[in-house]
Amino acid sequence: MNNTGLRLKEKNLASYYLVKTAIFKSNMKATFKKLMKNPTAVIGGILVLAAVVIAFLGPAFVPHDPVKADLRAILLPPFWMEGGSFANILGTDHLGMDIFSRIIAGARLSLLVGFLTVSISIVIGTSLGLVSGYIRGPVDAFISRFADLLLAFPWLIFALGVMAVLGPGFGNLVFALTFKGWVGFFRVVRGEVLAQKTREYVEAAQALGQGSTNIMLREILPNVLNSVLVLGTLRMGFMIIMEASLSFLGLGIPYPEPAWGSMVNVGRPVMLTAWWVSTFPGLAILTLVLSINLLGEGLRDVFDPRLKEID
Repeated sequence: MNNTGLRLKEKNLASYYLVKTAIFKSNMKATFKKLMKNPTAVIGGILVLAAVVIAFLGPAFVPHDPVKADLRAILLPPFWMEGGSFANILGTDHLGMDIFSRIIAGARLSLLVGFLTVSISIVIGTSLGLVSGYIRGPVDAFISRFADLLLAFPWLIFALGVMAVLGPGFGNLVFALTFKGWVGFFRVVRGEVLAQKTREYVEAAQALGQGSTNIMLREILPNVLNSVLVLGTLRMGFMIIMEASLSFLGLGIPYPEPAWGSMVNVGRPVMLTAWWVSTFPGLAILTLVLSINLLGEGLRDVFDPRLKEID
């Protein structure tokens, strides 16, 4: 290619990316405005932001060590009940550990498990979905069959089996949830890639001489991120429920670490006489997961292409 042809190609590429950037910025502004008009997304976002602030700043201000037992203060009730005090505003458990301090510390643990498992699942599932959907052939067949094999196992049973083999612990828990967590993102991204690869903008990028990697990462990926974002938000609440379930069964975060699921479990034997031991961690799980789901539902309403067509 002579210098004139090379300069013309570079000029076409520059114009192409300039137009593409302008369209992207315009779409982002429109999406943000629509998001702000969605009360579900706004309420969910505020609650999630509050949970994140409490999780990462709260442990510095909690009144007690969340894993320190005090046998002189066993099963103290909340402050508004007879025998309670402001020193333990939500009461204590069977070892005298302060429930309020443990709930605040447990928020960080739950959010960290949810964030890590979803982030790793997004990276793996999105990468495999891009490659599988764009390249097709034997690679697509192998990855798709492996994903179908994992889907044959119910989530909780699969996680229970993995944790029973590996044993309780934070790292093992993240691995167990991630091992199957990528499949949902893979299926969504693969389907989106199959639909996007025949669009005009992909053909234009191919005509400009871009390679497959460039097309997947710079052209197709930005157009499937909306679906990934919505699924990731909704899946984070699910991962927190899974962590709490496994911890409740003794296969997640081991007691006395401040995991909400194990806190609910230790309160079962005294549920009728010391209801606060299980109730407050359970309400914490309910509030956090509900907040994340509200945000996810709001994002789905904004980003769902079918709803855009209806509007």
